[in-house]
Amino acid sequence: MRLLDLTHPTPAENLALDEALLLAAEESDAGEVLRLWELPALAVVVGSGGSVEIDVNVAACETDGVPVLRRASGGGTVLLGPRCLCFSVVLSTEAEPGLGDIRASNRYVLGRVSRALRGVVPGAGVEGTSDLATGGRKFSGNAQQRKRRHFLHHGTLLCGFNLALVGRYLNAPERQPEYRRDRRHDEFVTNLPATVSEVKRLLVEEWQPAGEYEPVPLDAVARLVGEKYSRDEWNRRR
Repeated sequence: MRLLDLTHPTPAENLALDEALLLAAEESDAGEVLRLWELPALAVVVGSGGSVEIDVNVAACETDGVPVLRRASGGGTVLLGPRCLCFSVVLSTEAEPGLGDIRASNRYVLGRVSRALRGVVPGAGVEGTSDLATGGRKFSGNAQQRKRRHFLHHGTLLCGFNLALVGRYLNAPERQPEYRRDRRHDEFVTNLPATVSEVKRLLVEEWQPAGEYEPVPLDAVARLVGEKYSRDEWNRRR
């Protein structure tokens, strides 16, 4: 595994880079990677099967100039921006037993993230399908995109994020994990008691990447932005 600490200027490029890293591993043996990134401005990102109309307060987003995009992985709709650290890992399905299974691979990755954060939130654990929470409040949402030999697992870690903004731009989700108990966004999510730089350090210590990831698949990023992530046909298809 190698490390890529890289944030592109636009949300479309960042979503495209995650997918490009997966494709590079699957198609050209580029290998496993831990990527860390943090958007410089707000953006709403809908899961591949999500509904913009149902999940997003489109009027508020348009008023405030917050873009709405769609990623290629599953999971729910999220608000990204400053002090929301995004982490992405591309792993071989053969790296550990059970990684060919979605549930088992979720447990594996989230177990390692929890272990990395044990000094910050010692009581954190997996809730719902793929959340990390402490005291019944969520601080990390996660999703996967899978190929035959590799999978992309990416998630968010809130580190001083403005939680009030979540309820402004996101509607209450139609499907909720049982532990949410119909709470509003600002009652359900919480921040880690750590900075983005501190959490980055802890993740790197846990995953122990061996050097920097290169070359970055910039041509694939540009292609995916043009084909998908910059197009309403993709982002607003549902």
